[in-house]
Amino acid sequence: MKPKAEFLKQPKSFWANVRTISQHAGYTDRKTRTIKTFSIDGIKIALEQLGLQTSHVIDDGRTTNTGKMLVGYFQHRADVLNNFVEPRLMNVTRAKREFGKLRSTLRPQCPIPMNKQKGTKKTYAYLTGIINMLIEATAGGSPCDYDPRELTTITRSGIPLRTLARRVDGAFPAAVNPVAVWEIKEYYYTTTFGSRVADGVYESLLDGMELEELREHEQFHVKHYLMIDSHFTWWKCGRSYLCRVIDLLHMGYLDEALFGYEVVERMPSLVREWVSLASERRT
Repeated sequence: MKPKAEFLKQPKSFWANVRTISQHAGYTDRKTRTIKTFSIDGIKIALEQLGLQTSHVIDDGRTTNTGKMLVGYFQHRADVLNNFVEPRLMNVTRAKREFGKLRSTLRPQCPIPMNKQKGTKKTYAYLTGIINMLIEATAGGSPCDYDPRELTTITRSGIPLRTLARRVDGAFPAAVNPVAVWEIKEYYYTTTFGSRVADGVYESLLDGMELEELREHEQFHVKHYLMIDSHFTWWKCGRSYLCRVIDLLHMGYLDEALFGYEVVERMPSLVREWVSLASERRT
């Protein structure tokens, strides 16, 4: 999923309002199990309850441009999560089926790691395997670091320019001067939404902020992706964190977020784009 253009380039204060209103009024409706939207009156009430000013959203009885943008964003966030994301999040049975179909068809040579479970739950990391297979099948022999065991480093004239604080899950074509990096968060066997799952969102925020600084100060753009799956973990237990992912996307900290089956729909196009970018950079 790409961000909607009209919500990009909003000032940091806009996202402060989004977060403040969301955490106070709630991200989801517990009765309907859907993502909340907010009218301008709902936004005003939430701010007043927190003892905050409201003139930036409604002034002299008229909704300001900021107020209109907030109402529109909350509606967009709810629409994409309720109608696009939720149907694409897979359970382990569906993920295993899609993994098996691709493995049979593609006969991959790329790494396909195991998950971190034990006993009867130990098996292939299905989402990671799907992603790796699709990259290999589409890249036309171009290299890819499917499991970087080093920090991502950007260089200029052979001299380190920036090194990210943490390792990513994948880099194309390599962890040094990549055109794209990504994080994968698949949690098919978890029974609750724990702190480890939540940390995955904040890790992507950290990476996104570092890449934003690199882009703004050095004019070096590394594409950044978050790919997640598990209907139970993310939808039934962690819908508020899905809201945060959509927020990260529109804050410009992610180029795209891919949800469940969307990796099958979207990865081939993305990989072709990466191959083209890597070729341009070499020339």
